[in-house]
Amino acid sequence: MRVRVDVGEDEQWSSCLSAVPSSFPYFLGPCLEMPFQVVEASSLSWGTRIKGFIACFAIGILCSLLGTLLLWVPRKGLHLFAVFYTFGNIASIGSTIFLMGPVKQLKRMFEPTRLIATIMVLLCFALTLCSAFWWHNKGLALIFCILQSLALTWYSLSFIPFARDAVKKCFAVCLA
Repeated sequence: MRVRVDVGEDEQWSSCLSAVPSSFPYFLGPCLEMPFQVVEASSLSWGTRIKGFIACFAIGILCSLLGTLLLWVPRKGLHLFAVFYTFGNIASIGSTIFLMGPVKQLKRMFEPTRLIATIMVLLCFALTLCSAFWWHNKGLALIFCILQSLALTWYSLSFIPFARDAVKKCFAVCLA
């Protein structure tokens, strides 16, 4: 099966999909397999991208640390913690957009090797906010904060070849 896709007047591609597995939902196949060219070639130079990545990542780390320190402030501390800590983690993950672009980042986040880690990170974001704003429980907020950090670490390790295997072997040796 071939699908023709016309992109405005330019018609950069004439076909984008040759075969979608039968087990794959038919309505998602063309969307995920189509070669999007959404500003993948940014107008930013590589040096500017690196600087943007470092700045965004540093802001993310600072917000996360500030949020953790604000956890112990009386009254509003729990709310400030949730906002700063979650914003910090979103900024840290979002910093990679400078390196690979938003579309490629989203595609890579939901690849099969990262899917569980991505879901855990997003779930911990939500639970951290819930524990602070609705449940008003510092203990739960701290537990979800730790789980969120572990999920982000596992997610990050997926970008380094064989890093997850090395960590698994290290824990196996330590626990044996």
